[in-house]
Amino acid sequence: MEYINIFVKSVFVENMVFAFFLGMCSYLAVSKSVKTATGLGLAVIFVQLVTLPINYLLNEYLLAPGALAWLNPEYASLDLSFLSYIVFIAVIASIVQIVEMVVEKFSPALYSSLGIFLPLIAVNCAILGGSLFMQERGYADLGESISFALGSGFGWFIAIVAIAAIREKLDYSNVPKSLKGLGISFIITGLMGIAFMSFMGIKL
Repeated sequence: MEYINIFVKSVFVENMVFAFFLGMCSYLAVSKSVKTATGLGLAVIFVQLVTLPINYLLNEYLLAPGALAWLNPEYASLDLSFLSYIVFIAVIASIVQIVEMVVEKFSPALYSSLGIFLPLIAVNCAILGGSLFMQERGYADLGESISFALGSGFGWFIAIVAIAAIREKLDYSNVPKSLKGLGISFIITGLMGIAFMSFMGIKL
C-alpha cells in the first residue's frame, strides 16, 4: 500500500513539473509535437527508473553517514554524503549515454527530432532532483525508491505529453501574436499547475 501511495503522490501531488518546476527546459523545448514529447517522456521514465534505484543503493551502502559499516566497523563514522552530487550525476550520465546510443540505433527519426535535448537528460534537473529527493526523504527500502522513480518519471511524462497535445491544438487557435510560442505555453503550464494542486488532498 505504501508503494502505491508513493507512486500516486509523486505523479499527481508532487509532480516534478507542476509542483517543483524541474526539467522545464526540456519540457518547453521538446513539447511542440506529441510524438517527440512521448519519445522524450519515455526516455525520462526509463532513465529515472534505472538511475534512482542505483543511486539509492549507492547512498545506502556507500555515501550515507555510517553506510560503510558493513565493510568494516571502523568505517562506521565515515560520511561520504558530500560526494552525492558527483556520484549521482556520474550514474545518470552513464545511463543517458546508453539510452542515447539505443535511440540512435533503433529510432533515428526520434533521435533526430530530439536533437540536443536527448543527451541533456543527463543534466535534466528532474532526474537529479529525483535522486536528491530520494536521499532527503530516506525511503525505507529499494521498493519505495523504485515506486518513487516510476511515479516521478510518469508524472513528468504526463506533463510533457499533455502540454504537447495542447500546443498542437493551439496551432489552429487564434492566439494573440504577442503570446504565440513560449508565452502561451507558460500561461498554460501555470494553469495546469493550479489544476494539479487539486490533487494535494489525496491520501491513500
